[in-house]
Amino acid sequence: MTTGSERTIFLADCESFYASIEKADHPECRDKPVAVAGDPRRRSGIILAACPLAKRFGVTTAERLGAALQKCPDLVVMRPRMQHYIDVSLLISDIYKEYSDLVEVFSIDEQFIDVSGSLHRLGDPVGIARSIQQKVMQQTGVRVRIGIGPNKILAKAATDIWAKKNESGIFVLPASEIEEKLWREPVGKMFGVGSRMTKHFARLGMLTIGDVARTPLPRLKEKFRLRFGKQSDIHAEVMWRTANGLDDSPVTPGTFDTPPKSIGHMMTLPRDYTRRDEIETILLELAEEVCRDCRHKGYMGGVVTVSCMCSPYETPTGFSRQMKLPDPTHHTNAVYEAAKVLFYRHWDAMPVRRLGVTLSGLTDDGTYQLTLFEDQIKTRALDQVIDSIKDRYGSGAIIRASSKTKSGQALERAQKIGGHYK
Repeated sequence: MTTGSERTIFLADCESFYASIEKADHPECRDKPVAVAGDPRRRSGIILAACPLAKRFGVTTAERLGAALQKCPDLVVMRPRMQHYIDVSLLISDIYKEYSDLVEVFSIDEQFIDVSGSLHRLGDPVGIARSIQQKVMQQTGVRVRIGIGPNKILAKAATDIWAKKNESGIFVLPASEIEEKLWREPVGKMFGVGSRMTKHFARLGMLTIGDVARTPLPRLKEKFRLRFGKQSDIHAEVMWRTANGLDDSPVTPGTFDTPPKSIGHMMTLPRDYTRRDEIETILLELAEEVCRDCRHKGYMGGVVTVSCMCSPYETPTGFSRQMKLPDPTHHTNAVYEAAKVLFYRHWDAMPVRRLGVTLSGLTDDGTYQLTLFEDQIKTRALDQVIDSIKDRYGSGAIIRASSKTKSGQALERAQKIGGHYK
């Protein structure tokens, strides 16, 4: 598997990540079914993760908590602790880096590891995988499943189709065994193919991964054009390459460190907002979040975008419009004033359920244009002081008075990461 220039790639996946961490932190729940839910106080909350024991009762990720409790009345439900999960994920990354300096984050609980250059000192791939499993379990209590292949797409397939289901949690899928093993699997198990795409393939007479792989690429493109339109050639080629296990992409550390094209925040509101003062409170909070992110990352934005979705959800109205600013900025008040202008220019007065503010046209904030009408040096110093207070004591340590009103969401959002509690 490692002869010549062929690579050895792992896709390491943490089993029931959030739930596994909670069980490790609560030994009294070791033999109990455990799930992590978005809001355990409400039966309408969503299951974010379920341990293997809970899954045996039929509990599944993304189902409503009420339905899960009907299947498993003894289910132990815990509120998510997103910051803690992020910290554990970073710890696991550090463990992987002991085996290779080529570690690429794929998600909070999945990472690619290129161990090609480590085989001469660490041994065979399966032995390395077992060592990783043992070390992660010892330090975090989380079980890791590892798929091994000559590239990322085959390592991912090895994990999802086999390693997640076998006792060892390890599976090797060499290129020489694609036809024998991968091609026999239903097309719905192929990476990037969901339930809708599975139905499309079925209508095209393709029921297995092999059916896609054996179709000549020009013929597959022709079929896709007839079904999806003229712009589907790239999609067809991606599906064909995936089915054939072709993937030249490297394992790239720091994938998420590339410069952003834009920085934005979106907020789904807890109810319909109809009054101007309520809406302006949210626009101000969003502008503050966006500008704080820009300052942390060292960017100013020259273009502001406001997105809005109005009720009802069944037939929503809304818009997404942008305008160029006189000069690039990351000052909250400047972005807020521009956001208000955009919003009122396009709002149809329907009840607002979702708002977003984004800055794009990013430039380095080290160089900026001085003006006669604003003391930017003083403004920047004030922003830095506010940021330092929030960095040290939390986002809710200092907020604007408008955020203390019933319409404000800043305090609630300060307790969350990605919409879930820290």
